[in-house]
Amino acid sequence: MFIVLIDYTAPVEEVDYLLADHAKWLDRHFGAGEFLAAGRRAPHSGCVIVTRPMPQVKLEAVLAANPIVQRRLAQFRIIEFNATRTAPELRLVNEALVV
Repeated sequence: MFIVLIDYTAPVEEVDYLLADHAKWLDRHFGAGEFLAAGRRAPHSGCVIVTRPMPQVKLEAVLAANPIVQRRLAQFRIIEFNATRTAPELRLVNEALVV
């Protein structure tokens, strides 16, 4: 699994112009089952995405297609982790624990 930290490199006002495109991008990847959770960071300096396990190179390509990243208004950091414990309602999405 991955946690992705997206950091804005431009003022939020500039990023806001692309939020509709960003939302469509998110919808596409939630629909494909790749993303598990996403939301704004507090304070609003970027966002966080939790993903299913996938090859990191695939995730990097997905993130590079984010309209905010493409316009160089944000950059991303990827943190890979193996969830060894999850709440019962998350067991089905944690492929590391599925037996």
